[in-house]
Amino acid sequence: MSAFNEDRLAELIGALPPAPEAWVRAAQELPLARSEFDGIVARAEADAEFRQALIADLEATLAQEGYEPERPLIDALRRRFSADS
Repeated sequence: MSAFNEDRLAELIGALPPAPEAWVRAAQELPLARSEFDGIVARAEADAEFRQALIADLEATLAQEGYEPERPLIDALRRRFSADS
């Protein structure tokens, strides 16, 4: 990219309004949520009993195991495990 194009791109980006606060919060929370999701899936893959408990009652199992059963996490796990059933 030429210097002119980079400068113009920087100018255009600078003219944009700030991102909505909810977008900023979501972007900040995403890495932790992804890590938590990956940890739960890895545990379910390694522990058949835990996996069956998740399939039987996802929200109760998450709460019992100390996870915060928040809607985005529950929805993502439900999609993940329904694809395997």
